[in-house]
Amino acid sequence: MHTKLTAAAPAKVEDLRREIVGIDTLVPLLDGTERSYVFLDNAASTPALRSVLNAVEEFLPWYSGVHRGTGFKSILATGVFDAAHDAIGKFVGADLERNTVVFTKNTTECVNRLANRFRFAPGDTVITTIMEHHSNDLPWRKNARVIHIGITPDGHPDLAAMKAAIARGKGSLRLVAVSGASNITGICSPIHDIAAWAHASGAGIFVDAAQLAPHRAINMLPDDDPRHIDFLALSAHKMYAPFGTGVLVGPKEFFNAGDPDLVGGGVVDIVTLDRAVWNRPPHKEEAGSPNVIGGVALAAAVRRLESVGMDAIAAHEQELLAYGYARLKRIKNVLLYGPTDHLEEKVGVMAFNVEGMHHSLVAAILGVEGGIGVRDGCFCAHPYVKELLHVGPEADRVFTEEVMSGNKSNMPGMVRASLGCYNIREDIDALVEMLERVAGGAYRGTYDQDPATGAFHARGYHVDFARYCSLAGQPFPDRIHSEAS
Repeated sequence: MHTKLTAAAPAKVEDLRREIVGIDTLVPLLDGTERSYVFLDNAASTPALRSVLNAVEEFLPWYSGVHRGTGFKSILATGVFDAAHDAIGKFVGADLERNTVVFTKNTTECVNRLANRFRFAPGDTVITTIMEHHSNDLPWRKNARVIHIGITPDGHPDLAAMKAAIARGKGSLRLVAVSGASNITGICSPIHDIAAWAHASGAGIFVDAAQLAPHRAINMLPDDDPRHIDFLALSAHKMYAPFGTGVLVGPKEFFNAGDPDLVGGGVVDIVTLDRAVWNRPPHKEEAGSPNVIGGVALAAAVRRLESVGMDAIAAHEQELLAYGYARLKRIKNVLLYGPTDHLEEKVGVMAFNVEGMHHSLVAAILGVEGGIGVRDGCFCAHPYVKELLHVGPEADRVFTEEVMSGNKSNMPGMVRASLGCYNIREDIDALVEMLERVAGGAYRGTYDQDPATGAFHARGYHVDFARYCSLAGQPFPDRIHSEAS
């Protein structure tokens, strides 16, 4: 059965805020009051769209095991699940005659799967950058020799150094692995230019599009185009469909060769006691019972984003960034990292610190006293953050030794406010208002740091999570302290 997912009705960017599940959720503050949560942690995970939740609820009565089932529900579920693969492939401009879409748990699993499947030989090289999320660095280190390209003073990848390294690597270079957009500075890499350099040296390119896909249109381009993207990965939980799906797109020819990374049910055509004949991609790469609901949710999210238009989403985001930076620059003692102009080259991430204050303390005050969800730390990109903070080798050695001894009190980092397509100026205003108070020392609470985690907690702020969610356990923050010990 072949099912085609119909397009969503046209919509505008301003319609998306009403679609956010939990947009008016009240959260408890230190002073005993409640306020509507201001969600500025979208680079980590986005909330769900109502249209995604509706699609899941519509499908659930028809949920069934997919592939090989003969009942009506199984046949229907199989058609919807297979169509979800096609919808994602089209969203990123993949040629589905020559490429396949593999569903995984998340982008991290995608990169590990790809690295394990790449069949590297001794001496093979992968070029990446110090900008990368650890997920686009550590899997390559396990399997090949990795060359890390540095950055310019404002946080951009050093493209001249990268182009030269790619040219020098001809013969041993197998892959260039880069992020489509940084999860810290928001800088978008010129992925198609890099692809052309890689192909000229006989290598391929992998793009970690986890941060790019929710914010910008992606076109992998035809396979015979020198600027074509060979492999690409993204995560549904950053695209308003937090139901546990990642996507890896790449050539069928690549996945047809060799053994799958995971083996078991669903990956074979036939098995004897001494032989297994593998199924075709993507089934060959999706061992076990797949996350059908996750695939349905991501397809619904893609339909909604396409109905608004990725260019419209990008324009809205750039307007918010310009407004946000204009206001943040006026706050005394706030340090900004990465580009604050030429915003067309970056997605909606604003990284900052308050001079003289620990990044975790700033983040804790924003959350506990302002009801503002941000994130702090090194954001799974330690080398990049430390470079932006000008952490030298000796200081890095000291930090590393302290962390290894169980003390994260002095771990360097930043605070990150990250935008979604549904955020508005009032969210920026709430952030700026609280930051002005924090930078001016006008916050109310007394905060203690847990050396094991580096996190700060407000004295007297004890909230029974079960009051807000029946599945919750111990009161906060006692749970965090017990887990860290």
